[in-house]
Amino acid sequence: MSAPDRPQVLLVNGDLAQRRKQVSWLSADGFDVIATDDEHEATTTIREDCPNFLIVDWDTQDINALELCHRVRENCLQRYVYTVFLTSRGDAQEVLQALKECADDFLTKPVQKGELLARLHAGRRILERESRLSKLAKSDPLTGLPTQRTLYELIEREWSRARRYQLPMSCVMIDLDFFKRVNDTYGHSFGNEVLCSIAKILKDNCRTSDIVTRYGGEEFCALLPETDERNALIWAEQVRETIANTYIAIDNKKVRVTASCGIAGLLEDLKSPEQLVDLADQALLVAKQSGRDRVVPFQAVNDSSILRSHAEQGPSALFRGVRARDVMTTVVAGLNWEDDLWCASQFFLRFRIGSAPVVNNEGKLVGIISETDLMSIMLWPDWWSTKIKDVMKTNVVFYEEDAPVLAIYEFLCRVAIRRVIVVDEDRPTGVISRSSLLRWFCNSLKAQNVYRPSDEEGAGEPKIGNSRDRFLETVIDLTRETALMESSLREDDSDVLPCLIGGVSRIEELVNDLLALSGYVNRHETLASAPDTDELSRLQTAGVGNLKAHLESAISPGN
Repeated sequence: MSAPDRPQVLLVNGDLAQRRKQVSWLSADGFDVIATDDEHEATTTIREDCPNFLIVDWDTQDINALELCHRVRENCLQRYVYTVFLTSRGDAQEVLQALKECADDFLTKPVQKGELLARLHAGRRILERESRLSKLAKSDPLTGLPTQRTLYELIEREWSRARRYQLPMSCVMIDLDFFKRVNDTYGHSFGNEVLCSIAKILKDNCRTSDIVTRYGGEEFCALLPETDERNALIWAEQVRETIANTYIAIDNKKVRVTASCGIAGLLEDLKSPEQLVDLADQALLVAKQSGRDRVVPFQAVNDSSILRSHAEQGPSALFRGVRARDVMTTVVAGLNWEDDLWCASQFFLRFRIGSAPVVNNEGKLVGIISETDLMSIMLWPDWWSTKIKDVMKTNVVFYEEDAPVLAIYEFLCRVAIRRVIVVDEDRPTGVISRSSLLRWFCNSLKAQNVYRPSDEEGAGEPKIGNSRDRFLETVIDLTRETALMESSLREDDSDVLPCLIGGVSRIEELVNDLLALSGYVNRHETLASAPDTDELSRLQTAGVGNLKAHLESAISPGN
């Protein structure tokens, strides 16, 4: 952004007569001036309405000019502030130190009108050059919008302001539908014209305070300060309709595109602006998978009516009616936030797992801790006595037991997190990881006859001749696992708990395999005694659930 026609000046001067005179000089020469003799008011003005120039009287009592200047340099402001000191000090070393540390220029008092204005015009030329360079560095060269990197620089300021004054804020992710087809059909030059047209629509529909960026490729991001999710939905619908009704001409033809939008409003439990953008991105994914050319707010992501439209056909139909409790691996043991890190390290070593949920004294989920968290502080003195609550991450991702598995699947597809925690009344009851979700899905494909192998022998399925052997091997493994657990329970062994937890997980996997194999056998063989797959599914849920209930009771404190 180039310097405005009337640059803003913040004048900080404790001498009322001099302050009035200097305001008159500057206003007559085309500057907008805010004058004050209060350091706190000056700091607030700089933070909320960043000026182009700061002129501060170094000799004013109750104002620490150097400290004020240092705060300007340390804060992440929207533009560079050119700072001029006014002083009657004769110590050259003191002035040189001020110039070295933070000031851009200084004037010796009494200040002359001509010299003051000349110094500011020289500073204005410097700011204009800096602004042009900054624009080139921070703007997308095609659309002129700020880049993704610039978004995260700007969002920090709005995030802090929203938190400080308890203001709403929303993020909207916008993705052009099937944009690759535009490039493939009409060429990249026309695709660039489309992107520029969409960028103009977004800019024309935004307020001065809104921030619209090109997030990457055909994806845009809009940050709407002082806007809740409901009003952001209205704005996004208006933008979506405008894009859908805009025709772009090429070779005597008119082409139009549509857009999908995801919205997220600021929530109390969000820890960073990056999380707000991620929630909007999750809502965008649902909008794209539920038909495109639509707007989906994050608050509606778990609404089954939103998900139903793309869970009716094909493999996705397997998710219909499936909840987190149906897929999760049960949590048999966890860590208390009052435990020390030595306890956590032994927990990981004994159970051979990489992370675990953390609960408070009431058993409610408060965080998650991983081996990485332990490794990061292992060189601290006496690290082993540090409390888990001082190291754990509190921004744990969790879902209720009745959450649709489809929502969890979509989340794990979009983020780097490998697993989520499942809770019931804020208490952790299970875990769903990428691997456990993949295993459940593949077994469901086989059991419900959705997966159909090719006619070629051996293409992805066991041969018909050895299917009974595979069935028998799985049952034998299941029996062996149960016997090992029984043996461990009968022995008075301090290490019995890891064996039990590992055994429960293994039994759950084996029962899932039995379910998948039974579906295969029903398709290829006649087994009069083969149980119906629905009945087997019911027995699986009941059997594993009862087994885990007995184990939890057996290993709970006091038993």
